[in-house]
Amino acid sequence: MNGKVLIGILIPFIGTALGAGMVFFLKKDMSDRLKKALLGFAAGVMIAASVWSLLIPAIEMAEGQGTSPWLPAAGGFLLGMGFLLLLDTITPHLHVGGEAEGPKSTFKKSTMLVLAVTLHNIPEGMAVGVAFAGMMAGNAPISLSAALALSIGIAIQNFPEGAIISMPLKSAGLPRARAFRSGALSGIVEPIAAALTILLAEIAVPVLPCLLAFAAGAMIYVVVEELIPESQSGAHSNIGTIGVAIGFALMMVLDVALG
Repeated sequence: MNGKVLIGILIPFIGTALGAGMVFFLKKDMSDRLKKALLGFAAGVMIAASVWSLLIPAIEMAEGQGTSPWLPAAGGFLLGMGFLLLLDTITPHLHVGGEAEGPKSTFKKSTMLVLAVTLHNIPEGMAVGVAFAGMMAGNAPISLSAALALSIGIAIQNFPEGAIISMPLKSAGLPRARAFRSGALSGIVEPIAAALTILLAEIAVPVLPCLLAFAAGAMIYVVVEELIPESQSGAHSNIGTIGVAIGFALMMVLDVALG
């Protein structure tokens, strides 16, 4: 694994850490409007990344291998959705952005929120790993710039996730430094998942199209199950919708411009 790839898989973790660092600058919890805007923005980024950085390259790579382009894309996508559904079913956790109820349960629910975001960072790390594995394989329609665009896009959407974790923990009574560490460390699974995916993909190049689509399915599951519902619940749902539009457009521009 060369230096550029190592930096690329670390970028999403940096985004999470920067978001968690907001605990040192914001004196109060985020407002509902800001939280909904950030959740919507993150959803838009992940939708665009799933299409331009994962599904389209999966289809193009399958065509280059002489196989039916829709089969690995559709199959991998459904497997990714199913995998996250199974993970959510067997692992109890709070939804991203879920609110704690009552002072006695605040810390426990904040801890469960850390678990929720940590679990959902795994497919994002896999997506980055698959993108860089495709770039390293040489026969995939993924350039270094495109892989970096995906990393940067995921880092952008990780920023609000880091803040959404660290701020409630501070409100639950944790010192700012500990709240920051908890928020930042929720993202450490991303470079680990990316590195493991790269290692596995290097010995399984023929199934890279399926892996790309699998990562897309997992990311879309997070969007549909977590981010969109939370951004649309209660009042100010239009702010979440605007966030989705801005996030989608930004990630699309990043991928097309750098890819």
